[in-house]
Amino acid sequence: MSVASLGYANLDVADMPAWLRFAGDIFGLQAKPREDGAVDLKMDEYHHRFSLYPAATNRLRSIGWEVATPEGLLALVEKLKAAGHKVTEGSAELKAERRVRDLWRFHEPHLGLETELFYGPSACNIPLNPGRPITGYNTGKLGLGHIVFSAADPRAAVAFYIDMLGFRVSDYIIWEDKDATFLHCNARHHTLAIMNEFGPLKGGDLNHIMLEARDFNDVGYAYDLVRDAGYPIMLEMGKHSNDHMQSFYVHTPSGFAFEYGFGGRTIDDDWQVRTYDQPMLFGHRQPKSAGQELPA
Repeated sequence: MSVASLGYANLDVADMPAWLRFAGDIFGLQAKPREDGAVDLKMDEYHHRFSLYPAATNRLRSIGWEVATPEGLLALVEKLKAAGHKVTEGSAELKAERRVRDLWRFHEPHLGLETELFYGPSACNIPLNPGRPITGYNTGKLGLGHIVFSAADPRAAVAFYIDMLGFRVSDYIIWEDKDATFLHCNARHHTLAIMNEFGPLKGGDLNHIMLEARDFNDVGYAYDLVRDAGYPIMLEMGKHSNDHMQSFYVHTPSGFAFEYGFGGRTIDDDWQVRTYDQPMLFGHRQPKSAGQELPA
């Protein structure tokens, strides 16, 4: 039994106005404010894929992995419990807040990540009203996109996601002082990647979240918008060696990055695992202005 996709991410944010400008003006995400001051961000037919909570500091509050069936959800819950993990059912209030039919929570031990497993997300009959003109996102059965972390013990973290949540290895990239394992749970080349500690990134730190556009023009227009607005680019436009995603990376107001891309490869029955010695086919260079501040 496996999770089906990355469903959502919940963020504590110290600068809500900056996040709303960033999410709407660059990525076209639709803001849906709540009465309690939190803001949901919509990107497809789901009610939302991100929730932003006002806070004194920035952090990833939790992530939600979608499971395809109620039977599959309960099977994963029992599997985690049998392995000694404390798993608790979400309250009715939390299920309503997440807009899901069923939800269970546990603390993932290798990344220190508050993790939610859910089934039956709420679909919205009202189409996306994007913050800027976009064609939309490649989601559906592929989920929100992908997410990448550093781990103090990458081997143990990878083993947990394979053994407990049903992920499978897509491939590896080893270069310079970095070692990355890419994992899939559906046809998307990878939904999760786990890296070693390097530079300022320590165990449990979020590196980036990837959003995949339906049209490469959306990515190109966003790249111009990011540069014109002065947002700090982490990696310039390029193409990956393993998943062939054409993308760029920009720092969010919380410090971690969003990767915005198009054209990622998908996994099929004939897929063969490879180990690559560079993450890019071309591009993805660090800009000379990598240390610039976020725009006011």
